[in-house]
Amino acid sequence: MKPLRHILTLSDLTAEELKTILETAEKIKADFKAGSRPKLLEGKVLGLIFEKMSLRTRVSFEAGMTHLGGGSMLLEEQHIGLGKRESIKDVSHVLSSMVDCIAFRAKSHKTVEEFASYSSVPVINALTDKSHPCQALADMLTIKEEFGSFDDVKIAWVGDSNNVAASFIEAAAMLGVPFVVSSPEGYAFSKEEIDALTVRRQPGFSLSFVSDPKAAVRDCNVVCTDVWVSMGQESENEERVKAFSQYQVNADLMKAAREDAIFMHCLPARRGLEVTDEVIDSKQSRIVEEASNRMHAQKGLLVWLLQDDAQ
Repeated sequence: MKPLRHILTLSDLTAEELKTILETAEKIKADFKAGSRPKLLEGKVLGLIFEKMSLRTRVSFEAGMTHLGGGSMLLEEQHIGLGKRESIKDVSHVLSSMVDCIAFRAKSHKTVEEFASYSSVPVINALTDKSHPCQALADMLTIKEEFGSFDDVKIAWVGDSNNVAASFIEAAAMLGVPFVVSSPEGYAFSKEEIDALTVRRQPGFSLSFVSDPKAAVRDCNVVCTDVWVSMGQESENEERVKAFSQYQVNADLMKAAREDAIFMHCLPARRGLEVTDEVIDSKQSRIVEEASNRMHAQKGLLVWLLQDDAQ
């Protein structure tokens, strides 16, 4: 039996473990594209707790477990009444006695931390307000496929310093990839947050903050963004759209990046706000590859967590 591990942020992994998971994902994807679906997790069951809507997260986990020979079950908020109908402690104890792993998409990171503290099986953060480690795994898998390695890669994040950006920075720090953030005043990470995100930094990593988006993407070959208004922030829509109006990823901004630059977005996108149709539908866009890699990256993570002989 493997020791119990929870993946609530990427910092729960070492840099070498992160590399191993990505390598496993690459191999599993290569097998998948060749028409082979080894039953690496036959008989294993994944429980999915979702407090927030999902397309990519749900489908990628459910399809991935099926391909690996296992099964999954969706538990939406209204089905279990977590913390209302039944305590987090009781749900965690009971559910973890019946399944082999739990992926939790939650409104609050503290809820997932509390849930994991009582769970007897691995808990994966499938998104919280603090981090989105599974998205970062898929992003790094996409970048590795595009450029062959992380050597000579530089990433620019334009827009809100949110949960997706946080996990992206963690991954970049652990893989030694330079990262540039361009966020408007009032929407940037605090020093305390940055210190926590870069605790496992490796040689080659650097983090810089550039207020001018065009200056930020210069010399970068990966340009990323996300929505300006996330789920739960709808009341801030007007002020956020105003604050981020100069941070749109458009053709003019992409021209300021390196010639081989690609565009990435975790989706869903609000076309015409954080990104224009011209960019998101361009030859530089890798949004579809990035989305499909959610499944392959999570397969790599699941196999690493659950397969007894996986290293």
